[in-house]
Amino acid sequence: MTDGILLSIVDGLARVTFDRPASLNAMDFPMARRWRDVAHRVTSDSSVGAVILDANGPAFCAGGDVVAMSTTGASGRDVTDTAAAIHDGIRTFAEAPLPMVAAVQGAVAGGGLGLMLTADYVVASDTARFVSRYANIGLTPDLGVSTLLPAAIGQRRALQLLLQDRMLDAAEARDWGLVAEVVASADLAARVEAIARFWLDGATAAFGQATRLVRVGAGRTFADNLADEAATIGAAFDTPAARARVAAFATASAKGRA
Repeated sequence: MTDGILLSIVDGLARVTFDRPASLNAMDFPMARRWRDVAHRVTSDSSVGAVILDANGPAFCAGGDVVAMSTTGASGRDVTDTAAAIHDGIRTFAEAPLPMVAAVQGAVAGGGLGLMLTADYVVASDTARFVSRYANIGLTPDLGVSTLLPAAIGQRRALQLLLQDRMLDAAEARDWGLVAEVVASADLAARVEAIARFWLDGATAAFGQATRLVRVGAGRTFADNLADEAATIGAAFDTPAARARVAAFATASAKGRA
């Protein structure tokens, strides 16, 4: 049983795939638990150096499965428990020293925005569309949207999405800073794979620590961030991989000055 999310780990690359296409990859409670468990599985595997987050079907993610909540007699407590499980997974991925790239196609709605922004780098197909729609059904932001969305695009633009029935197309999302790149649908998978391979073929650990420093920094004091930066770069400098790269850089610089 996949409970709506597929996971593969091959040669240091973890691929996490939303797999409820008939429901636009909206998260019900089993999928929420699966997301949480996958996050812990991936971030605890020392062989993993990069993560791809993608989705099967016409949409990336429609957020929480409101239809299932409505038709199964779910209570507010059930909704809170579902959100809490998803939040656990989001926090686990976001705080891990592990870069993640998301491949986004079709609709991204509601909490799908937060799940997408769990990734450090987002590539969207030219058919992607982005919308909030929380208030349309009398609900409030979850899945990290109230924090991750303004961090990505600024508070005022985040409020435009949350307080108006506004949809962004892929080009607007790139202009706003919601996604990093827009590519043709046919090129989406290959582009995301290339980004992940760039991380794996390079200074993998340094990329991972860079994502961690940026992610956790927003919730700490400046002094704590500076202390973490100092300790992290010192630890990186002592690794064989970094020493080799620093030596190569120094040699190239010396030749350039000669």
